[in-house]
Amino acid sequence: MEDWEALLGYRFRDPSLLTRALTHSSYANEHRDREHNERLEFLGDAVLELSSSAFLYRRFPHEPEGSLSRRRASLVCEASLAACARKLGLGERLFLGKGEEKGGGREKDSLLADAFEAVTGAVYLDGGFEAADAFTHRHLLDAVPESGVFFDAKTRLQEYLQRDGEIEILYRNREETNDAQEKEFVAEVLAEGKLLGTGRGHNKKQAEQTAAAQALERFLGAGNTDI
Repeated sequence: MEDWEALLGYRFRDPSLLTRALTHSSYANEHRDREHNERLEFLGDAVLELSSSAFLYRRFPHEPEGSLSRRRASLVCEASLAACARKLGLGERLFLGKGEEKGGGREKDSLLADAFEAVTGAVYLDGGFEAADAFTHRHLLDAVPESGVFFDAKTRLQEYLQRDGEIEILYRNREETNDAQEKEFVAEVLAEGKLLGTGRGHNKKQAEQTAAAQALERFLGAGNTDI
């Protein structure tokens, strides 16, 4: 835990808050003595909104409210927060129920993004807004480029693949029903006929963004520049 707190850049006075932040509802349902992370997720979402709003207000002093809102939405979107969670290794540390574990929950963008929000909320409760704001800057905001181009995975993937010329990029969508009998969308992104990434989401747009984010991680994370 101490090594991981060093990676987080924050040492908890109350370590149970971190444990709760990493506890998915599926695990809590199987272990009645554990509290799940949904309340912390709710709190962390609000902290992230305030922290990112203040950041954007300072970074872009002449932009109107509508433009700042669009920037904030792209900055704290599911794909962006999930990418931050992966860098921190949150997926490996989640407490998941058996069904969610079998269903690949540790790789789901939705669970990872929720966990990042929950950890942010836990830092806020443990150390106050200043500590939580420092956490969001360290793991999200400080990585925002000066150009202000935020995490629109589809646009970034297109720019990356077409840096040397036009390449056809295709998204294929289908609907599925998950274990909870809820509808979700699955998207695949292909270029030159090759499958680059697969993503899931509550709608087609979200699923396509997740698929594009996976493709970007494949290229940029591994240092691989070829399709």
